[in-house]
Amino acid sequence: MPKIKITTFSLLSLLLALIFISGCSTSAQVQINSPFPTVVSKPKLVKAAIVFSEEFKTYIASPNSKTTIDLGNAQTELLSNAFAGLFNEIEFVSAAADVTFDNALVITPSVQEVQVSTPSDTYLNVYEVWIKYSLDIQTANGDQVDSWFMPAYGKTPDSFMLSKTNAIEEAAVIALRDAGAKLLLDFYRIPSVYNWLITEQIPLDETEVQ
Repeated sequence: MPKIKITTFSLLSLLLALIFISGCSTSAQVQINSPFPTVVSKPKLVKAAIVFSEEFKTYIASPNSKTTIDLGNAQTELLSNAFAGLFNEIEFVSAAADVTFDNALVITPSVQEVQVSTPSDTYLNVYEVWIKYSLDIQTANGDQVDSWFMPAYGKTPDSFMLSKTNAIEEAAVIALRDAGAKLLLDFYRIPSVYNWLITEQIPLDETEVQ
């Protein structure tokens, strides 16, 4: 009968693997605590009302039976900063009925889906978070401009020595920053928004729209 030689290295590798698997199977209740810096951007001469519903401001994602991510405060702060970098006049309200602006865009963000991938799902030593946003864009008088799908993605560069909760939080923060960057870069490139600006004779540098 052949002898099996177990080295110290093998035992250590087995122990790390067991810890790794155990960590991936635990539950995680994630609270986003990372602050987001104020956006440095030159806003356009556009008025906008941003509707952050109570559901959005208190949103808790449940991407699977073992994970919850409290996104409400963080996504409200992050998107508030990004929208402030887009518009020179802005108001934040809880319902469309509270909008006071005329000749303005009324934007209502919502979360369509949140997905999480762990090392036990992909056999990679990273955690990933996808947040799928939708922006309902109307005029102040109720005309529909667009319903814009805005996906965001974040992943940890390496999850080694991170708890599941901390790793998912880190990936979620990166996904939120990705959402803010996409909003700043792409909002005025939405064809229907651009056409609204032209109709309202609001100046927009042609070089910013490809």
